[in-house]
Amino acid sequence: MSITAAVAETVAKLRQQVADLHAELPKNNLVVWTAGNVSARVPGADLMVIKPSGVMYDELTAANMVVTDLDGELVDGDYRPSSDTAAHAYVYRHMPQVGGVVHTHSTYATAWAARREPIPCVLTMMGDEFGGPIPVGPFALIGDDSIGRGIVATLEGSRSPAVLMANHGVFTIGKDARAAVKAAVLTEEVAKTIHVARLLGEPHPIDQADIDSLYARYQNVYGQ
Repeated sequence: MSITAAVAETVAKLRQQVADLHAELPKNNLVVWTAGNVSARVPGADLMVIKPSGVMYDELTAANMVVTDLDGELVDGDYRPSSDTAAHAYVYRHMPQVGGVVHTHSTYATAWAARREPIPCVLTMMGDEFGGPIPVGPFALIGDDSIGRGIVATLEGSRSPAVLMANHGVFTIGKDARAAVKAAVLTEEVAKTIHVARLLGEPHPIDQADIDSLYARYQNVYGQ
């Protein structure tokens, strides 16, 4: 497979967008060193743009983003794709509504993942963005599409755009890469806030009807 003339301009724009969005991960304290990654589906083609493996964040540019097919095979680029490419590719193959995927090891959310405990929906922000608790996905080793299978199996039955993969970290999805990055930022924020709340006592749950109302308003009315 190659990049056709019909999508070449789109790929160029996504390379820049994905490079720019990677800067949001260290800015929001979601990653350290070279860990974590952002990817974007290429509309109109079975392709995605993703971070190269092992490259420092301050060295990431549009030029060194890589393009793979949806089996994770390199199509264009001078670097090896991220080690999480198989997981991203599996999500795109099985969740056609997803246009962006993000992976982080952000401290508080990953602490919940290490305990294999869902983050309960006890904040209106969670009702808005996640529509309920942030679920925990199964433990899986990197190297094939096992992580991707766990992400899809967990999120298919959830309104949450985030999943805590057991003993691993956070994966988020969105209609595009920016939405997936936003979900990753908010996942860490609520993980931290609820952790602090639990130090003070047990947080009070929000009634499901109120969660449904918050989610419907935020998803369909909020913003411009």
